[in-house]
Amino acid sequence: MSSEPIIEVRDLRKIYRAGEVDVYALRGVDLTVDHADFVTVIGPSGSGKSTLFHILGGLMKPTSGIVKIAGRDIMRLTDAQRTNLRKTTVGFVFQKYNLLPILSAQENITIARTIAGLPPKPSPEFQRILDVLGIAHRLHHKPRALSGGEQQRVAIARALVNEPKILLADEPTGNLDTENSAIVLKLLRQLNEEFGQTVLMITHNPEAASFGHRTVIMRDGRISESLD
Repeated sequence: MSSEPIIEVRDLRKIYRAGEVDVYALRGVDLTVDHADFVTVIGPSGSGKSTLFHILGGLMKPTSGIVKIAGRDIMRLTDAQRTNLRKTTVGFVFQKYNLLPILSAQENITIARTIAGLPPKPSPEFQRILDVLGIAHRLHHKPRALSGGEQQRVAIARALVNEPKILLADEPTGNLDTENSAIVLKLLRQLNEEFGQTVLMITHNPEAASFGHRTVIMRDGRISESLD
């Protein structure tokens, strides 16, 4: 395994133009995440958490700074290369499950492989992930027949089916009750510990943040504190 950090951010800045006004979303963020780490990012609304995630996932270009994902400087990638990064290197889990209602759980998962141009059948290792997520017996059901917790576990499986190096989870328990939130958070930690899955998770909940190895606190577009 490479000793190089899987995520390396230096002096990252993002400025939005709102009419005549510049809005500073990120103001010089520095962040390093090692392979198989589990880092949580917490902070108030407007602190820059989601902007940071969108840049790390190749969904948005920064205004300036250095962003390396798995050793690749995303500022130097073409649009096609950033798209490929999203398909193969980074998996996304959001607060909203974003499952396609006309597809079964299994089809919602495997469509990610089709989009990435990969063979439809996942690896045997992924079958172990399905077993950990506890949804193997629910794969033929459509989303409307699944509970919120089950839908989020399907969304996690979809994010991992291409075996990405990094899982970005943006408020993954935001739509879940306390019981299902605890289940999902424990599963993320289990995936990290058993499979070495690197996880970077946004949350507004300090209790959820405690599931990571390290918590990064953001305020006003900056990282104000990092807690081990």
